[in-house]
Amino acid sequence: MMGPNDTAPLLAHLTELRNRLIISVVAIIIGFGLCWGFSEEIFSFLMRPLKQLLGPNDKMIYTGLHEAFFTYLKVSAFGGFVLALPVVLGQLWGFVAPGLYESEKKTFLPFLMMTPALFFLGAAMAYTFVFPMAFTYFLSFSTPDIAAMPSISEYLSLIMTLMLAFGLVFEMPIALLLLIKTGAVSTRTLIDKRKYNIVLSFVVAGVITPPDPISQIMLAVPMCLMYEIAIFLGRGIERKRAQENPSETPTQETTPAPEAGE
Repeated sequence: MMGPNDTAPLLAHLTELRNRLIISVVAIIIGFGLCWGFSEEIFSFLMRPLKQLLGPNDKMIYTGLHEAFFTYLKVSAFGGFVLALPVVLGQLWGFVAPGLYESEKKTFLPFLMMTPALFFLGAAMAYTFVFPMAFTYFLSFSTPDIAAMPSISEYLSLIMTLMLAFGLVFEMPIALLLLIKTGAVSTRTLIDKRKYNIVLSFVVAGVITPPDPISQIMLAVPMCLMYEIAIFLGRGIERKRAQENPSETPTQETTPAPEAGE
């Protein structure tokens, strides 16, 4: 049975977890409030890739009376989470770090710091390169009898899905390098599984993105590229580890010397 001395540390950890969750939620709420005041400007920024392709008199529409309100609500919630992401990650690190050794802290902290930067980089790539190409492809189906009248809620759902997908794809090297750093996988394993990763990348891209070849290829190719970057950087980690711990390097098989007279 668990004694009172055993429950005290558990309660202390639960109390700390509750406090850090409260701080994270408060940060998200504050970010939401800040973005709500600029929700129209934020949505106009998100609409820019499409507006540049539409005619000067074309406008986006909403068919439900509540649709515009909830669209701005989603924009504010998404922006609030993005603004609060460093705080959330900092609270996560503050909760986990005391239970790690110094060597483990040196291993995990750089990867944690790179996480938001790579996520923003992936989202920026989607906004800058993928959106114009995908929207151009979609609008190519317009005819004199068929005009594009995009709904603001459907457009927001589309771009949020793509930005989230590309942001997560750019996190792939972080996850793989962390596994290599901890010794859970090796670059040799990643190389052997490369063909499966290529197939999986296109399957995932086909499920996440709209059913058009451009956005699927634009997501699958970076996934494969991030995989190769992880292999390249992982080799450097393995070489450094082999230099620091020569005893952990695998021994090469040697052929016995021929006996005299053979």
